[in-house]
Order: sequence, then C-alpha cells, then structure tokens
Amino acid sequence: MRGLKVLPTGRPGRGRLYVNLPDGHAVAWYDREANRVSVLVDEHREAVLAVLRPYLDRGHTVGPPPVPTAADLRRLALPPDEDLAPNRPGEALLGELTHGSAGARARHRLRQELLAQQRMGGELDALESADWRVLHALPLPGAGVLDHLLIGPPGVFCIRTVPGRRQRAKVGDLLLTVGRAEPRPDPRWIRHAAARASRALTAPVTPVLAVVDASRVEVAPTVRDIRVLQPHTAVPYLAEAATTLKRPDIEALFGLARDRRVWW
Repeated sequence: MRGLKVLPTGRPGRGRLYVNLPDGHAVAWYDREANRVSVLVDEHREAVLAVLRPYLDRGHTVGPPPVPTAADLRRLALPPDEDLAPNRPGEALLGELTHGSAGARARHRLRQELLAQQRMGGELDALESADWRVLHALPLPGAGVLDHLLIGPPGVFCIRTVPGRRQRAKVGDLLLTVGRAEPRPDPRWIRHAAARASRALTAPVTPVLAVVDASRVEVAPTVRDIRVLQPHTAVPYLAEAATTLKRPDIEALFGLARDRRVWW
C-alpha cells in the first residue's frame, strides 16, 4: 500500500517506529528494544514490513500487539501534563535561566549547576538501552527538585548532582564542601529525598551524590549510606552492582515514578 509513513518516537535510536496511514492512523509499530513488529491491521501486514525493512534488525518477530501490562495501562491513562518522562536534565534550571531575573553571580552559579546536570544526565541516558529507565527534574513539593531518578536491575537510585568546578570536594555525613565555598547540606538533602522516594514508590531507594568535574573527591569514612559517584565512575559502578529488580519491576516502578501526582 502506498502512502504509509514511518514516524519515530522517544530518544533517537531507542524509541518505537510507528507506521501510519496517510490520514495519521497507526497500523503498526516496531519496538526496537524487543525487536518486534506489532501489526494492528493485518490487511496491511506486507506493506508494513516493506516500509519498515530498512530499519529491521535480524531475528525480528511479527504479530499482533502484546497484551498490555499494568504499567502500560497506567502510562496510557497518564495525562500529558502529569507525565515527567519528557523532562530534560536541568529542566527547572533552564526555565530559571530563561525567565528568571537573578543577578550575574547567581546566573553563573545556575549555569554551572545546569552544565553539571546535563553532563550527568547524558551519562544516565546512555544506560537506557540496557534495561535502565531514567527520569530528570522531578518536583518534590516543599523540598525543591530531584535532579535524577534512575531505575534498573540493581534497584532505584535517587541522584543529586553537584558541580565540582575543578576543585577538591569533601563529602561528610551532613555537609559537602567544594573548594573554599560555603559547605552545602547536600548529604542531608539527598537522604531525605531518597526516603521520600522510597515512600512514594514503596521500594528501597539508594541516595547518590554525583560530583561532576571535581579535581578530587574525598568521602568521610563515616559516610556509608550514600553512594558518591562521578560521571566516569557511575556506569562501571552500576554495571557491577548486584541485580535486585527484573524487567517487569523496572517498568512498573518507572510507570509509577513518571506520574507527577505520585510526588505530591
């Protein structure tokens, strides 16, 4: 059939490819992670496979759409304005820099924090093709914004990003100090945020401090409940962590966490 169009969704190379009729109605989609073509209208099966041929990997399967899981149904019922999945790293800071009226010094600090969140967010986004799910800029009413929430085989990780500014960073039980700047209460904040996430998701959540571009990171020996990572150490650490969640658990937690209403 002529006129079928292939439209991508999601992040480049990872989302689905939808096959639509000229009037916009979908007749099939190709899930690149599952390597499966789901055909909604069987009479267009051959035309769908023909138009998708340049994109298909070897060993792909073809059939009707799979039965939706509870996580799928929750996602389909989620109003777009309540969906946090499209948020970019540093979403709140982008808005503040664009529309805020902060002075030059404050804007410089915001830009440093934005670059740090974008750097760490890029590292986390790269994990998504390996059974990981990540959310950015989750609003925690009354407590600010959680920079990143990572869900994968080793569990759930609540991440606060700190710009190291090419200086020495010291992480203690209650405070974090970068260079000669005033100490920051990041360790206490991430503990509280992880506890809040654990209640919201009814699952264990590990607090993480991600220190970006520090010349050196020193962690007090008494800090045992918080993981302190840097962009170049995050992926190796996560890859070696023991598996505690299966794929359906990951998808169910991701479907829950992406709903803004869960965090109120």
